[in-house]
Amino acid sequence: MKNIVIDGQIIDLSSPSVMAVINATPDSFYNESCAETPEILIRNIEFALQNGASFIDLGACSTRPGSTPVSASEELNRVSNALRLIRNHFGNIPISIDTFRSSVAETAVKDFNCAIINDISAFSSDDKMLDTIVSFQRPYILGHYPEEAVSEDTPDDIFIASVLKFFSEKIEILRNRGFNSDIIIDPNFGFKKTLHQNYVMLRNLGVLKCFGLPILAGLSRKSMIYKVLDTTPENALNGTTILNTVAVMNGADILRVHDPLEASQICKLLSL
Repeated sequence: MKNIVIDGQIIDLSSPSVMAVINATPDSFYNESCAETPEILIRNIEFALQNGASFIDLGACSTRPGSTPVSASEELNRVSNALRLIRNHFGNIPISIDTFRSSVAETAVKDFNCAIINDISAFSSDDKMLDTIVSFQRPYILGHYPEEAVSEDTPDDIFIASVLKFFSEKIEILRNRGFNSDIIIDPNFGFKKTLHQNYVMLRNLGVLKCFGLPILAGLSRKSMIYKVLDTTPENALNGTTILNTVAVMNGADILRVHDPLEASQICKLLSL
């Protein structure tokens, strides 16, 4: 049975769970996810919790392809303001902090008791992040983020082998450094992959089960959906629902989404 431990409590992942995306930033590839005012932030979180989200994933620095990250001080200011509001309004709900910066992760965990550190860069963008992860011993979402993307001409089986090698090496580093908390594997759909490789990864998601760790799938409204359908992120909910269903059927334990109601319905139906 897969589970993670948060604040000493076992969170059962034997049935898939939903992680709702909340962006404390004015810019995102999907603008509806942006919580630019306190009222919108509270409303979005209330909706997520009422519609099946088990976790809130809070980010304050856009990492969409082609974006320029805000400064560390700006990200920290946004995160602190949002987390202060969340804690005052919702108490100690499980929050994942979405950041590649150690200073932001440290503040989020130390000052606001964030339960999970979600780092798309696999501790490669900040040389202090690994020490921060190890020191706090909170569940860590390990994103697939190789130094160099695999060539688009690479055979599919070699590409999948490279993903497995990446995770194997990163997990070994974490364990050897004394990280004994839970690791959640995220194949990072949309990052350092061609469109074709994203779908190869989705079809082969089950191979990641070899690590015996929870698998997170973040497909929500991404370009791998709306480019294929020749539409926009705003009109990519149907495609998202289809691919989230495929992800759960292929082994995903957590769906990271902008639309928690629809994702929760997938999880409920596929748990029967």
